[in-house]
Amino acid sequence: MTSESSASLELHGVTRRFGGHSAVDDVSFRVRPGSITGLIGPNGAGKTTLFNLIAGALPPTAGRIALGETRLDGQPPHRILRAGVARTFQIPRPFAAMTVLENVMLAGQDQPGERFWTNWLRPGTVAAGERALRERARELIDFVGLGALLGAPARVLSGGQRKLLELARALMTAPRLLLLDEPAAGVNPVLLDEIAERIVALNRTGTTVLMVEHNLDLVMRLCRPVLVMAAGRLLLEGDPETVRADARVQAAYLGGAR
Repeated sequence: MTSESSASLELHGVTRRFGGHSAVDDVSFRVRPGSITGLIGPNGAGKTTLFNLIAGALPPTAGRIALGETRLDGQPPHRILRAGVARTFQIPRPFAAMTVLENVMLAGQDQPGERFWTNWLRPGTVAAGERALRERARELIDFVGLGALLGAPARVLSGGQRKLLELARALMTAPRLLLLDEPAAGVNPVLLDEIAERIVALNRTGTTVLMVEHNLDLVMRLCRPVLVMAAGRLLLEGDPETVRADARVQAAYLGGAR
């Protein structure tokens, strides 16, 4: 289950403008290796845009993003994935007609069978790679608690189960850094506890986690430290108790900063 050695995520002066509006405005912070770091803020604070910048879905207008010694800013998503950054989405979109196992296997990287000539010249290598991929997918499906649904089509999964499936798919890439986008959104309390337990268990294997989440109880339970954004800027970084008590944080939420 362990990923490659962790590395810190560092952002320096990261900005993203859309026309005259700065959705992310000169944001700098460091995510410590081995941490579960929370990123919170009112709607429109810039959290999702920041995630998209880190994952390569958007290029920054200015600033620097790095995972350890590897520059991420300006790189396409597939290269950022290979650098060790995986993400989940607020609304999972699995391949509905495919089984849970097949969905997870699809996320496997660098399989011998992906190269056309290998299928003809080295079929044994391809078969061995397929077996290893299947076994790895089974392990991760068991890890997220979906083992009983291994052969079920993804369309039968509940919203919370789809979140767990997406987590397993992300883990197939053996990330050093996992970006979780609203893991609690639309999830019933029983499955939310399961998701929280899986996040903690994953973190104990050495994977660093950066989590955007509106469920403040979950953030305060799991995250050390917590980053707060408002109006595109980083407002505060601190432990959960400090963040909860800060008047600026209370004003940002009560005022609905955009």
